[in-house]
Amino acid sequence: MCGIIGIISTNGNVSRMLRESLKRLEYRGYDSAGIATIANGIIFVKKDKGKIDEIHRMLNFDSLPGNIGIGHTRWATHGQPSRENAHPHLDCSGMIAVVHNGIIENYLELREELSKLGHTFRSETDTEVIPHLIEEFLKSNKSLEEAVRQALLKVKGSFAIAVISSKEPDKIICARKESPLLIGIGNSQMFCASDIPAILPYTRNIIVLDDMEMAVLTPNSVTIRRIDTGEIVNKDIIQVSWSPEEAEKGGFPHFMLKEIHEQPRAIRDTLRVDEKALEIFVQKILTADKIYFVAAGTSYHAALAAKYMLAKLAGLGSDAIIASEFEEQFPGDSSGDSVLIAISQSGETADTLVASRIAKNAGVCVLAIVNVVGSSLTRLADHVLYTRAGPEIGVAATKTFTTQLTLLSMIAAKAARENGMIDLDEYIRLNTELNEMPRKVRDVIERIEIKVKQLSKHLANCRNAFYLGRGISTATALEGALKMKEIAYIHAEGYPAGESKHGPIALVEPGFPCIFVAPPDSTYHSIIGNVTEMKARGAEIIVLTSKSCDDVIKNANTALILPEVHPILSPIPYIVPLQLLAYYTAVERGYDPDRPRNLAKSVTVQ
Repeated sequence: MCGIIGIISTNGNVSRMLRESLKRLEYRGYDSAGIATIANGIIFVKKDKGKIDEIHRMLNFDSLPGNIGIGHTRWATHGQPSRENAHPHLDCSGMIAVVHNGIIENYLELREELSKLGHTFRSETDTEVIPHLIEEFLKSNKSLEEAVRQALLKVKGSFAIAVISSKEPDKIICARKESPLLIGIGNSQMFCASDIPAILPYTRNIIVLDDMEMAVLTPNSVTIRRIDTGEIVNKDIIQVSWSPEEAEKGGFPHFMLKEIHEQPRAIRDTLRVDEKALEIFVQKILTADKIYFVAAGTSYHAALAAKYMLAKLAGLGSDAIIASEFEEQFPGDSSGDSVLIAISQSGETADTLVASRIAKNAGVCVLAIVNVVGSSLTRLADHVLYTRAGPEIGVAATKTFTTQLTLLSMIAAKAARENGMIDLDEYIRLNTELNEMPRKVRDVIERIEIKVKQLSKHLANCRNAFYLGRGISTATALEGALKMKEIAYIHAEGYPAGESKHGPIALVEPGFPCIFVAPPDSTYHSIIGNVTEMKARGAEIIVLTSKSCDDVIKNANTALILPEVHPILSPIPYIVPLQLLAYYTAVERGYDPDRPRNLAKSVTVQ
C-alpha cells in the first residue's frame, strides 16, 4: 500500500503542494518518497529513501519547477527501500514518469520482454515496467493517453497510477484497478490521489474512479474512459464533508477499525505471492529434518496455527516457539537440515531477530515471513516471503494476522500437494477457497459488525472472559483474547477448550463470558461437551460457528454465524469478529484502541 498524488494547475509551481499532499498520505507508506515535475520540456525528479520530511531536508522538494507533477510515498513490495527503488520511475529517454500503488504480477515476464527490446532497468521494482511499456507504445505514434491504455492492457495485477510526459506536458494520465484512486476538482487545478486527505485542503469535490477506469487531467477538465474499451464514462461529483483527521482514517473513527475493514484488500494482495519464492520455501520445508516456527505476540499465534496446518495438511511435525524462549529450547545441534521460519510484521522484533541469529549461527536455514521489505529480518534470512498488509498504524495487529495466516495456508497447501498428502482436487479446492477469502471476510464484516457492536455493550462491564477453541481454533482463541487484553484492558484468557476443565473452569460463575471458536471441523463434537460444561455452571456462552452447527447454537446465548470454509482456513474469517469485539469493547469502555497503554507497535528491545 503506497500513496500517490498528481497535480496540474495554472496557479504556479505545484512542488510544495505535492510535498504537503504526500505528507498527508504518509500513513500509507513511509520508507521512501519522490516527486517529479515538468518545466521547459524537461522532467525533474527528486527522490530517496526515508520519510518525507527527512528527504525534503536533504533535497528540498519545494525547489522543483513546473505547474504539473506527480508524487509518491512508498511502502515497499518489490525491492528494498533505496533511492533507485523509490518512485517516480522513468523510461529510458527520461521523458515519461510514473508513480504506482499496487502489485504487477507479471512484471518479471514483461521486464524480460522489454529488456530484449533494448530497455534498461535501474530498479528492482515491479513498477518500472510501466514507463518502459508506455515508451514502447509511444514509438508507434500513439498519443500518451492511448499508450498508457495499451500498456495497462498488458499488465496483470493491481494498480493505481499517475503518468506525466514531457512530450505532452499539459496533462496527467491516471488509472486504477483494485487500488484506490480519486480525482479532485479544484479552481483551475486538478488532482489525482490515493486517498482524500491528500487533497482536502484544496478541494472537497471529488470523483471516485472505479476499476478499469482511466482519466486525462488538464487544469480545467477531466475526461474518464474505460481502459478495456476506450469508451467515455460519465461520473458524478461527490462533495466530501470529512474533517482532515477523519479523512486520514478514511472516515473511520480509528485506524484499528479502518485496518480491520482493509483486510479483504490485504488478503487479496497477499495471495499475489511470488511463486518462485513460495516454491523455495516449500522445498526447504519438505527437505528439513526439523522445522521451527519462532515469533512473538500476534505473529506467534499465526505460527501456532501454521503448526496445525503443516500437521493436518502435509503430515509434517514442527515446533512453534515463542521467540524469547527459543534460546532455552533450541538444542543447538546443527546436524541435518533444520529450518527456522521466523514470522514478524515489522521485521524488527528483537526477540525474533535474536532467535533467528542463534539458529543461523548453528547452521539452520532461516526463512522469514515479513511485511516490511528491507527490514532487519529480511537481511538476516536466507529466503523471504512477504505479506502484503501495507502499513499498520494501529498498535493492535489485525490485517497482519490475517495476511500471515493467508501466506502460511498457501505454504502448507503447496507442501501437502508436493509431498502427496493431498491430491490435485483437494489442492485446487484449497486455492479456490483462498481466492474467495477476500469476499468472505468482507461478508463477515458487513453481516457481523452491528451484532458485535451490540454485544460489546455487555462485555464492557465484564472483568474477565475465556476464549476457548480446539485444534487450529486454539490459535484463534488465543489471538482473540490477546486483542481484548491489549485494547479493552479486560482480563481475557485463551485456552484449548479441552484443557479448561483442568483448572480454569473453577473461575466460572453465573454470567462469566465464555467465547467458543467452534467451526465444523474434526474437533466440533468434542467442543460441544465443553460448551455444555460451561453452560451448566452459568457461563454466558458466545459461539463463533457456522449455520450447520445446531448443537452449539442451541446452547449459546449469542451465536455469530460465519461462512463455511475448509477447516485449515477457518482462523482467517473466524478472527475477524473477535477483532471487532475487542475494538468496540474498548471504545465502549472509553479507551483509544489505536494507543493502548504500555504497548508499542514494534518491540525492538528484549
